[in-house]
Formats: sequence, structure tokens, C-alpha cells
Amino acid sequence: MKITWLAHSAFRIETAKAKILIDPFLTYNPAFAGQDAKAAAEGLTHILLTHGHGDHVGDAVQIAKETGAVVLANYDLGVWLAKKGVEKLEMGNTGGTIDLGGFTATFTQALHSSAQITEDGVSHCLGNANGLMLHFDDEPSVLHMGDTDIFTDMGLINELHQPDIGIVPIGDRFTMGGAVAALACQRFFDFKHAIPCHYGLPGVDQTPEKFVKGMEGSRTRVETTAPGGSLSY
Repeated sequence: MKITWLAHSAFRIETAKAKILIDPFLTYNPAFAGQDAKAAAEGLTHILLTHGHGDHVGDAVQIAKETGAVVLANYDLGVWLAKKGVEKLEMGNTGGTIDLGGFTATFTQALHSSAQITEDGVSHCLGNANGLMLHFDDEPSVLHMGDTDIFTDMGLINELHQPDIGIVPIGDRFTMGGAVAALACQRFFDFKHAIPCHYGLPGVDQTPEKFVKGMEGSRTRVETTAPGGSLSY
């Protein structure tokens, strides 16, 4: 398995049977500047969305139309995407699991909002925000937490799914900050590896320093990389 942090919460996961983009906020993402969006979408089979905010939906509609990739989203967001012209959709909701061929995706809880703001300033709710728990055939399991604060039922997610790799939002202001994210990982999860995200853009923490410091002494290996960097498992 190869995991590439594209920037913010956008990741590319490559396995023997799938090439996946999660929350592909690329075009208007200053932290993605200098990278190649076409390369990020090369050979793509799936696009997975944690929730409906623009910095997570990002380029999903355009990439889906160009590649024919299957898009996974919660039901409300899925209906909105269908109206935008996305044809290959798999929709679910919190607690549900969908078999996507070569891997399954389960919608887990996240404490956050989910909406799109139209040009007239109206906010349209697009269901609940979620994390995504991914189980692969013969490869490590991955939990992308989405955008969230800490909550005690994280312990149930760990008990049910035992994720090997955690993708953890740490930037503060819109999600839990680095110290709280470290507490969440140490108290509720038993990750082998933790990859911090949702930092480095205006308004949020610029570095993962608080998370890295909070994870000192943990059994979990924290792995950071610059945008565009890849990790292999």
C-alpha cells in the first residue's frame, strides 16, 4: 500500500486492487500548488468523500467525470453530486458499510458540519460529517477521521474495526488541535501508524508540532511528510 498526502485532507491511496482519492481538494488548495492534478488522478478507481464542505469535495465532480471513478458519499451529499452530473455513485450513511470491490468502506461518526454555500449565500446542509473506515484485502486497514473533534465513541470505532493506520485532523479552529488529537489517538485507538492532516492552510496550525509532541512515548509511529510525499506500508 502506498499513501500520498496531497495536502490538507486530500490523500491518494494505491493498493493492488484500487486507486483511491479521498477528499480531493486540489485546484484551489494553495498547499497543493506545484503538484500535478492529472497525476493525482491517474488510473483512479474511486473517490471517497468524508463530508460536503468545499475544502473536501474539492475537484470531485470534475475528476469523476474525467475518469469515470466511483464516488462514495453520504446520501445527502450523493444526491447533490448526482445533480452536478456525477453518474457512478455509492451512497450510505453513518454505520453503513459498502463493498467497493477489493475494499470496504464504513461511514463512522465525526463531530463536524457538512454543507455547501451557494452564490446567494444560502447554506445547504449535506448530511452528517463522517470518518471513513477502509478495510482492504491483505493490506493494512485505514481510518480517515474526516474533520472531527475528540469524542468517547472513538473507542467503539477502534473496538469494532481495529484500524492499523489513522489519518488524523490536527489543525485546530475547524477540528481538534494537535494536543487533543494526540489524546484521542492514545486514549481511544491503537494505531500502528498515524498520519496528521488538515494543517498548513490559513487559519489553522501551520505545522504538526503539537501533535508530534503529544504523541511522544506512544506505541503509535507518527509519520509526517510534505505535501506530495508518499508513505509505503
